[in-house]
Amino acid sequence: RTIPLQASPEMATTPLLSGKQVEEDTMPPLHGVVVIALPDHAADGGRDSPSRSEPAALRRAWRLLRLATAPLVVLAAFAVAAHCYGLYSFSFSGGDDWKWGEGRASSFLLPLHPKPKPAGVKAEDSTTAVLPERHYFTSINIGNPARPYFLDIDTGSALTWIQCDAPCTNCTKGPHPLYKPAKENIVPPKDSHCQELQGNQDYCDTCKQCDYEIAYADRSSSAGVLARDNMRLITADGERQNMDFVFGCAHDQQGKLLDSPASTDGILGLSNGAMSLPTQLAKQGIISNVFGHCIATDPSSSGYMFLGDDYVPRWGMTWVPVRNGPEDVYSTVVQKVNYGGQELNVREQAGKLTQVIFDSGSSYTYFPHEIYTSLIASLEAASPGFARDESDQTLPFCMKPNFPVRSVDDVKQLFKPLLLHFSKTWFVIPRTFAIAPENYLIISDKGNVCLGVLDGTEIGHSSTIVIGDVSLRGKLVAYDNDENQIGWAQSGCTRPQKASRVPFFLSRALRSQLL
Repeated sequence: RTIPLQASPEMATTPLLSGKQVEEDTMPPLHGVVVIALPDHAADGGRDSPSRSEPAALRRAWRLLRLATAPLVVLAAFAVAAHCYGLYSFSFSGGDDWKWGEGRASSFLLPLHPKPKPAGVKAEDSTTAVLPERHYFTSINIGNPARPYFLDIDTGSALTWIQCDAPCTNCTKGPHPLYKPAKENIVPPKDSHCQELQGNQDYCDTCKQCDYEIAYADRSSSAGVLARDNMRLITADGERQNMDFVFGCAHDQQGKLLDSPASTDGILGLSNGAMSLPTQLAKQGIISNVFGHCIATDPSSSGYMFLGDDYVPRWGMTWVPVRNGPEDVYSTVVQKVNYGGQELNVREQAGKLTQVIFDSGSSYTYFPHEIYTSLIASLEAASPGFARDESDQTLPFCMKPNFPVRSVDDVKQLFKPLLLHFSKTWFVIPRTFAIAPENYLIISDKGNVCLGVLDGTEIGHSSTIVIGDVSLRGKLVAYDNDENQIGWAQSGCTRPQKASRVPFFLSRALRSQLL
């Protein structure tokens, strides 16, 4: 810690060096520093210059001292930031990395793609015609040799599965040939991954495979056997890394999994469970147990996801703790829900905490029944120029405007944001997850304004908020399993960047002083 030096009254009238006496009324104020000033010498052999030049010399010395100490102040601030934020690596342009610590984990960047709207499906024929279930997917390379598979990203489930020729009894036609495992790829029942998935049940010694069945909230399901194979990922620097990956070889799909568009081959499990992709990679020391996604606001645009913590912003994120529970989901609690300035929590729920689940595997956002009906009442009261159109079956609640509407941009200014208020940081700093109108409204094929928030009782969440794809757009969302927290920040989701580990003002000052 730096202890400031206080100048005593005697210092103000005592010359700093032997020489001509410095007048007290011309002495510059000195606080907290010790200044050494050298007198100017005339050209006549080194005698002191006239007294009128000494104040100018002191001023020059003061300026030089400030310039000399500026880098020290910046480095001191940098040291404090490094200590507080666990800094271990940063780089200057074109130079080598300065590193603190050992065993730097990798990070991987994967593009996200929106699923196309099913061809030939009309809004009146399906309640999911606007946004198909599990709306965004990425590509993963699995096998030896590695082959690409398109997988829907799902933060609400742990197990990754790929449609598999084992043989397949119920599979939808995907963009790639079915994965065909070799005998050595089948995971035996005594494997730790099988016991983790099956709850440490006892299996017969003669069993040669680990069967699984996973059910989803929309009542669809997938069944198959566990397989282990090589997975190849490419770092942001272009380096290829191969690793073992245990996943589901799915040969029996039921429900909406058979109705989804033929654009994906399976589901990528990203929850905090032991079988999820981030957890498996973290256990192998390949990444820190952190990942995230950034979905563009425009539903037709792409985005990206990342594995590892290099793309998590160190500044400007809002973080909330993850609740531990029996289900492998990312859940936290919210104190209240507002439509603009109007609180939607009903009287019976006032003061009670509501569970919130972040689920990229859901296309829509779900509210508890009471909050959902309160939101509809608020929308109807705030939109006198709109009439409810029950003939539009795109979504449960659609309104017909009294003017033509082509996109959400035509009406978003008429609606207010949905605000999820979490507990304050240090009881002072507010933490809010804001859902803009363009992230909860959907325009149907009829030109109606539909609500992309649904009643949670439809999926068995009568008292839980589920934040789905429609409300995750325009935000970088990070899931930190090491620190057991979820964070978000507004983002255009178009230009992924490795996060600077120091604030921009410190990094700029360091470059100017040290390069």
